[in-house]
Amino acid sequence: MNDLDRIDAAIVRILAEHGRMPVTELAREVGISKSPCQVRLKRLQKDGYILGFRAVLNPQLMDREHVAFTEVKLSDTREAALSAFNEAVQGVPEIEQCHMIAGAYDYLLKIRTSNIQAYRLILGETLSSLPHVASTSTFVSMESVKDTAF
Repeated sequence: MNDLDRIDAAIVRILAEHGRMPVTELAREVGISKSPCQVRLKRLQKDGYILGFRAVLNPQLMDREHVAFTEVKLSDTREAALSAFNEAVQGVPEIEQCHMIAGAYDYLLKIRTSNIQAYRLILGETLSSLPHVASTSTFVSMESVKDTAF
């Protein structure tokens, strides 16, 4: 953000909070006209500050209200094993996020399912069979107090 001027920073901040919005409204919010705003928006995308836009779905309506955070310890942490695990998690739609971490475990997963029984099935049938998984530990979320992308 240090390389952005005040207007670019405002554009990024507004879009991070509100997502995609009409350029005319965005321009009004940051205090410039539509054409310069479009130019800035395209440059922010081209330069990689804005990676894309997506819909934020309602987990209740999508039957994905249950959230569990699962720590995963691998039996092997050589590069080939890490790559195999990284590739395998891409194919599990219930894994919403996967982070390699420093600590007692190797990965932290955010898993979203319909309920605890669905999570139990994913844990027993899918997560445990991912490459090189030695052990897991689960933390169930009771409530999301803050959930922002940035």
